[in-house]
Amino acid sequence: MTAADTSVRPTAAANWRALGTSVRLVTTDPALLDSCNLLLARHLAEVDAACSRFREDSELVALDSAGGRPVRVSPLLAEALAVALRAAAATDGAVDPTVGSAMNAIGYDRDFRLVQEDGRPVKLTVRPVPGWRLIRLDRATGTVTVPAGVRLDLGATAKAWAADRAAATLARAAGCGVLVSLGGDTAVAGEPPAGGWRIRVQDVTGPVDGTPPQGPYATVGLRGGGLATSGTTARAWRSGPHTLHHILDPNTGLPTDSPWRTVSVAATTCADANAASTAALVKGTGAERWLSGLGLPARLVARDGTVVTTPGWPRNDFSPPPPLPIPVPDSGAPPPNPRSSNAGGAEDVAARVGISARPAFEDKGGSGGAAPRVGTGRGGGGEESPAADTTEAAR
Repeated sequence: MTAADTSVRPTAAANWRALGTSVRLVTTDPALLDSCNLLLARHLAEVDAACSRFREDSELVALDSAGGRPVRVSPLLAEALAVALRAAAATDGAVDPTVGSAMNAIGYDRDFRLVQEDGRPVKLTVRPVPGWRLIRLDRATGTVTVPAGVRLDLGATAKAWAADRAAATLARAAGCGVLVSLGGDTAVAGEPPAGGWRIRVQDVTGPVDGTPPQGPYATVGLRGGGLATSGTTARAWRSGPHTLHHILDPNTGLPTDSPWRTVSVAATTCADANAASTAALVKGTGAERWLSGLGLPARLVARDGTVVTTPGWPRNDFSPPPPLPIPVPDSGAPPPNPRSSNAGGAEDVAARVGISARPAFEDKGGSGGAAPRVGTGRGGGGEESPAADTTEAAR
């Protein structure tokens, strides 16, 4: 079948839920939708078993009891950890997989619906997360070493990485264009439809086939790579007198106080896009300059609804921009946790918000309560596109 023939055929879509979030699969060959959906379900089940922090039997939770010893992990978890560490390096630590205990400490220790319904107050304590440089991943031996007391959360990267992996695998197996969206983290692969995949980026979560009832939105055409949106408003909950959300500042271990409510980014991969969009929220003021410096097309929505874009956005024919640059790691002792651009030191932040500050890390066992036991979700980046829905527009 020629590319031209494929491009004019109607697409077919399937919608369901997995990993604690919405799943949308679209293929340019309707006859292959069901078989692709079965492969996608199998892939996501494997990711869940490897990466969930909400499953007692997951590989990730098993690392909690390793006591700082090297643990042999599956190739799938090793790949997920490599993606998380790469994101941490590329964002100067603004996206950090060692936020697991901090997520538990603010009450996000179970499925988000249960967290939202709880409402009980939690004690907010400024405590920088241990830091991604403490994690040792040896791809040659397939082992990972996590210091005792450090809990990992791959929420800021695993879902986007799973979308990338699934889209590439399905496009290769089916020989057609494929879009995979996991909670709005969207990856495309194979030959796109004519005009590219139409992606709607909106400031309020909503269905694909309806105009958002409120808030700004934009529609772009994506021909390759990935598109992701991170935000601070939709995945938020009340805890006593506080309104909390799931985007944590690794410098404080608390929800970031960002001037942006949503950030959308297009990149070579969905994992890169999501790492950049999450990091932009944490970096705060000046995030648009940081994204521009990386050559990433992005759309940032301020708290008052003002929309700021970087060069290249919006366009109807997005092609993948360059991958995120990865700095060469030093060989010495791990440096202090990086400071986000919108926060001072832990003591300064504590004084500003009137809560206590504690040391970043003490090697004496668990530091954030028991590991969560039910459901699946993400921490640093949200189970679903937190305040904006990045989805394939109905065609």
